Amino acid sequence: MNRHKLRFSRVPGCFAICRLAADSPVPDWALRGAFFSVTGSPDEVSIVCPVDRVPAEIRHETRWACFKLEGPFPFSETGILLSFVQPLSDRAVPIFAVSTFDTDYVLVEEAWVERALAALRDAGHVALG
Repeated sequence: MNRHKLRFSRVPGCFAICRLAADSPVPDWALRGAFFSVTGSPDEVSIVCPVDRVPAEIRHETRWACFKLEGPFPFSETGILLSFVQPLSDRAVPIFAVSTFDTDYVLVEEAWVERALAALRDAGHVALG
């Protein structure tokens, strides 16, 4: 049972998810736009940014919509992201999640947006705007 009924909004624009080598410096093009995220690990650097910022030679997946969960959520509150992604998983909607200090963002491929929205509405979540 879904105990969290969340409000969410769609971040304007279309996004890309990029992969760079682990030792890559963070490029300037990755740090522009209303929403972007850079995550580094020993294995890779992952970047989420507006699709029109990504150079053609960069390995990336395009055409992702971004949903923002309306936070902030305290770190002590558990199950927030699970409440949002479980209905998507139940309907086989692929996602890519990014968390910030205050909230979570869930990206869904553009081709899956209508199915995602239906799943989220059926779970009791409320789309704003």
